[in-house]
Amino acid sequence: MAHDSAAGLLPAYLVVGADELKRHRVIERLKGHVTGDLAEFNLDEVEGSSIEDPAQLVTSLQTMPFGADVRVVVLHGAGSLAKAISEALVSYLKDPNPSCVLCLDAEKLAKNTRLYKAVAKIGSKAVIDCAPQKRWELPPYVQKLAAARGARISADAADELVNRCGESTVMLDNQVATLVDLVAPRTDISLVDVEANVAQVAEVSPWAFADSVCERRAAKAMRLLRLMDNPSLVFLHTVLVGRLRELICAQSLAARGASRSLASELGRAPWLVKNHMRWAQRFGVQELVELLREAAACERALKGSNDSSVAFERFVLAICCGPVASREHA
Repeated sequence: MAHDSAAGLLPAYLVVGADELKRHRVIERLKGHVTGDLAEFNLDEVEGSSIEDPAQLVTSLQTMPFGADVRVVVLHGAGSLAKAISEALVSYLKDPNPSCVLCLDAEKLAKNTRLYKAVAKIGSKAVIDCAPQKRWELPPYVQKLAAARGARISADAADELVNRCGESTVMLDNQVATLVDLVAPRTDISLVDVEANVAQVAEVSPWAFADSVCERRAAKAMRLLRLMDNPSLVFLHTVLVGRLRELICAQSLAARGASRSLASELGRAPWLVKNHMRWAQRFGVQELVELLREAAACERALKGSNDSSVAFERFVLAICCGPVASREHA
């Protein structure tokens, strides 16, 4: 195992994962060890795709720091390096320069590659995992981003921001910063603020659409449906029918005082059904049964009618507004 550098750092790190913001922050912390007027001499930041001669990279790594304790070399795109460059790094890491910190930045790098293994041998903390957060973890994460800027964003506003921006943590961070500036001098960011100021740039997922239907938010559900790029109405119908059946199960368990067993009864991960009980309370007991009848009628129309889109929209409105209201709207 390699010794720490003079700055208490390992001679090499692999910052790997699809969470771009986390990777950026880790890299910035490492670069922060090179400060002052000598940064020009002690910081080398390069794109892996721009390196033509592996010897040039190794020379940079072997260069001693000038007037400082440590030199930092950041190599972006480390997951797609040419073989000659990757092998040169593997050889270098067998006896790295203790006065230089190599930071390999990679969105992906398989654990069975020689380069990954070479970095892992440096030390238990040499590989820094920046795997992306799960979708359900992002709204609380957005709230933390807002809190770090002295603001507060409501749970529904944070969820809507994720729906509109997608799962890029960099984009979410930028949008939170923009919203904080827009609402100033207020410090609370509401759902209205997000809807008025953030464009829909992420592809609408069937699950986000289904969530809005279960919330019985008709306007939002119809907006998301129209934002989808040529969606399969048959598939969306299947998703909604599945949700209706799950909500019936949720109501049944709630009536027996067994709400906590919903995930096990459905064979789903708990986070996938964390909102089901709340959604189920929005529907009458017999209403969900009636909606399944509406679903059967919609399915027949989807398979044998030229007005399938009208039939599906009517079904969506039936769930959001009630079966009778949807027929009146139609």
